[in-house]
Amino acid sequence: MIGRASGTSRPSGDPVRTKPLLILVLTSLAACGCATSRQQQSFTPRILPGQKGVVISVDGAGGFDALTNSLRKAVDADGLPLAVAQFDWSHGYYRILSDQMDYCHARRQGERLACEVLAMRQQCPAGRIDLVAHSAGCHVVLAATEFLPANTVDRVVLLAPSVSADYDIRPALATSRCGVDVFYSERDVTFLALGMVLFGTADRCWTTDAAGRVGFRAVAVCPQDAVLYSRLRQHRWDPCVAWTGNGGGHYGSYRVNFLRAYVLPLLN
Repeated sequence: MIGRASGTSRPSGDPVRTKPLLILVLTSLAACGCATSRQQQSFTPRILPGQKGVVISVDGAGGFDALTNSLRKAVDADGLPLAVAQFDWSHGYYRILSDQMDYCHARRQGERLACEVLAMRQQCPAGRIDLVAHSAGCHVVLAATEFLPANTVDRVVLLAPSVSADYDIRPALATSRCGVDVFYSERDVTFLALGMVLFGTADRCWTTDAAGRVGFRAVAVCPQDAVLYSRLRQHRWDPCVAWTGNGGGHYGSYRVNFLRAYVLPLLN
């Protein structure tokens, strides 16, 4: 449980400012091809002189860039020696259902992300690499960890993951030296309960038990798995964090003040 701590180009499209039910309607339009598509941006993360690491940001479905924008604002506000690099994996702006439901696309993008992380690790063996993802972007990150050796990245942070609670995250636990932190909220009903029943989780399960709403359930089959799961920390939303602007909804976990209070300390 969490305790109290001591983007920019298309602001009108930031889902934080949009009514949840309206987004569900718009996702139906997006699934029919009524939303714009785009070419994915190049991804060349670099650790510059004076920086100690890079945070690779993987936004949720729809190409809103909101997580990345908030992370950059939070890092700048705290003056942290971290670079924030966006990994663009979306089908396009407002292609919410396409991103959420295209399992094979997410897997391919996860493999692509893994290749980029390996290349960066070879270039900067001692640099810090953290993966932070929101919603359907968490599926991309989890897929990437299946293609990475153990202890390749420093930490994985999953915000409101839209995969099922039974998703096997042991590869992510093995890949991340400092483990995996999951932020979930039982109040995330519109998207991670109703939405998952209607459209399915990113790993194609139709359930109200999305990991971003109830947390992950352990999938242990051998004694060594207990060691892996000791790297898993799950943070349930609590009313005491509402002061950050995170009211427990689907987009609350990337509010700038919440990131500054509860996420950035994990990366610094």
